[in-house]
Amino acid sequence: MPFIDIGSCSTYLPTLQGGTMLTSITEGILCCLTGKTASLVLPLESSEPSDGFEFVEVKPGRVLRVRHIVPERQALVTDKQVTVKTDGNFNNESCSQKNESKTGSSVHCKRKITVYRNGQLVIENLGDVLHSEILQCQDGDLEPCSTVEVELADYKEMPSSPDPNPVPPPVPPTHGEQKPAPPPRRRRRKPKRTVVIDSKRVISSCKGTDSDVALFFVHGVGGSLDIWGSQLDFFSRLGYEVIAPDLAGHGASTAPQIAAAYTFYALAEDLRAIFKRYARKRNILIGHSYGVSFCTFLAHEYPDLVHKVVMINGGGPTALEPSLCSIFQLPSCVLHCLSPCLAWSFLKAGFARQGTKEKQLLKQGNAFNVSPFVLRAMMSGQYWPEGDEVYHAELTVPILLVHGMCDKFVPMDEDQRMAEILLFAFLKVIEEGSHMVMMECPETVNTLLHEFFLWEPDMSRKDSSKTETDKTAAASDTLHTLKTNKSMDK
Repeated sequence: MPFIDIGSCSTYLPTLQGGTMLTSITEGILCCLTGKTASLVLPLESSEPSDGFEFVEVKPGRVLRVRHIVPERQALVTDKQVTVKTDGNFNNESCSQKNESKTGSSVHCKRKITVYRNGQLVIENLGDVLHSEILQCQDGDLEPCSTVEVELADYKEMPSSPDPNPVPPPVPPTHGEQKPAPPPRRRRRKPKRTVVIDSKRVISSCKGTDSDVALFFVHGVGGSLDIWGSQLDFFSRLGYEVIAPDLAGHGASTAPQIAAAYTFYALAEDLRAIFKRYARKRNILIGHSYGVSFCTFLAHEYPDLVHKVVMINGGGPTALEPSLCSIFQLPSCVLHCLSPCLAWSFLKAGFARQGTKEKQLLKQGNAFNVSPFVLRAMMSGQYWPEGDEVYHAELTVPILLVHGMCDKFVPMDEDQRMAEILLFAFLKVIEEGSHMVMMECPETVNTLLHEFFLWEPDMSRKDSSKTETDKTAAASDTLHTLKTNKSMDK
């Protein structure tokens, strides 16, 4: 599904004031006549690190602003962070000896993903599977192997059978009639695609005092790194190393005047470069809305380095495809003229309340400053056919799903579907939050994220259950032996 952020048009919020709508329409007409886009986003003049801000050139002429906060305890060990070789492989041998000795809980990740030609997707969980919903992040216990059967989004018009190999029921013969010949045996239906995942993952608690942990925050369409202000301050005070980039055309990053610069693949490569530059041994990705897709991409590309993932109002596990009938397909100058209406509609849909506090949240820190050209190119470039249900089902990293109950952009059932597809998923719903829940309820979100970072699965229950199963099997074998001996005596 296409992702739309409340901040997509929040750069037009000042036009809601009286007397400025005419100026907006005039600028839109001049934009159509001159062929130039108004409100271009340009980088700051200085590229020197200031107050935790850095400017990284991911490609020639393509510069992203990054807020990188390193705790004082790591000021002397920044050279020990994960280095990247020229071929893109990561070298973790530079991590400190202290962190290498840390152990977590080893979880067996094994599942079989089968896709049939009628669009049916069957997921068989054969290893250790955590509960998809828990009340507190600390008590993640194990459940037995299970099978999940869903229907692919691309084949919603086709009926799905709960049995992968259905057999027609036999027709009982009537009294006095000869029994008909049995029907020919149907051939076993062959799957279109089968994916088997069999690996072990070590899941450990990520504390702020751990020097091998890094937090990456990725915003969505129309936002900037400033929407994470509460989270960056909170976790940096706890000792975590935090990294938050501005996407191209957003915040203080450069804004290329070519639509191809804002496709999903172009932005994903930018974030890959940022991830390679700042990655540690254990990295946690936090994404919001469209930013969730980039976190999924990085977790799929680097499963050994991505330790945990947080998805905030990210939507369902469906492939991205831009809508051809969207209002964002209109020319940039027309979008500029419609800015007052768009601003009010996004403010109403993105926040649970539309008071002075919410308007101030959008204006403070110049959090949203996106030109109509960038907005249109971002919405048109959301094409990612690989990110389907199977792609998400292949992830073995623990994932926390955060959903705002009042979100009008992402329905609740989409996050529920995501929780069903993922292997390790924790779904959390914040009743008083909406699409911009991390700005509306920062204390709740920060506490929830921190609990997830510290969470570590308790495998002692699994061992105890195995021990009880072995005892039960041994007792049954003994009982069977006793019965056999008695029968022989008789």
